[in-house]
Amino acid sequence: MKLTLRLLQYVYCVYALLIFIVLMFLVCPFIMLSLLFGKIKGGNIIYQICRLWAITWYFLIRVKHREIYEAPHDRSRQYIFVCNHISYMDIPPIVLIAHQPMRILGKYEMIKVPVFGWIYKAAVILVDRRDSETRSRSVRALKSALRHHISIFIFPEGTFNETRNPLKEFYDGAFRIAIETKTPIKPVLLVDTLDRLHYRGIFELTPGINRVIYLEEVPVAGLTLKDIQSLKQKVYTLMESGLMRYRNYPSA
Repeated sequence: MKLTLRLLQYVYCVYALLIFIVLMFLVCPFIMLSLLFGKIKGGNIIYQICRLWAITWYFLIRVKHREIYEAPHDRSRQYIFVCNHISYMDIPPIVLIAHQPMRILGKYEMIKVPVFGWIYKAAVILVDRRDSETRSRSVRALKSALRHHISIFIFPEGTFNETRNPLKEFYDGAFRIAIETKTPIKPVLLVDTLDRLHYRGIFELTPGINRVIYLEEVPVAGLTLKDIQSLKQKVYTLMESGLMRYRNYPSA
């Protein structure tokens, strides 16, 4: 029985991957055309195209997106969204929650993936954490997005959390930008992406629910750069307790 189920999962994963590739090729020309409208308008169009891609892919592979609001969320306001990061399946729900203009901070290495890398490069603000110059350039791009009334999305852990803990240690970047630009932080949680696609490999994909949890926003009014660590800890604690409400973690 286990062998049969595993074989079915392989078939499902191959099917899902083929659909993913076909949809990428279908949307790629529209994304390239969107670039003609400039970084602001064109970028906003790209995210709407990506939302349609994610909705279609989810429907065809039987993954259900669900948003849970633990606190009211005002889509007319700008935020710095911060989120836990544990799976390649984190990407679709991010574009699905782009109900307002948004830009994602993404790893530079992903542009090397054929076709997907073209779309990725057009949609995200790239960062190479090993290069101080590109880090500075990405911070300027994030601040520019905020000045144009566009929210930004950052994984404060930087890379996948492959530990047994709810979260890895956070980098300072998102919190420094929040204080410098006086932009409130909106923590969101991805609580099912590890179940949908474990970081072990692409043949771990399974259908099912994929929830996004909106937590209460964290204001930054009146804070200075001296408050970065306390702000970071406040958001970390808020997200950690939220993850523990929705998932079981081993005792320390």
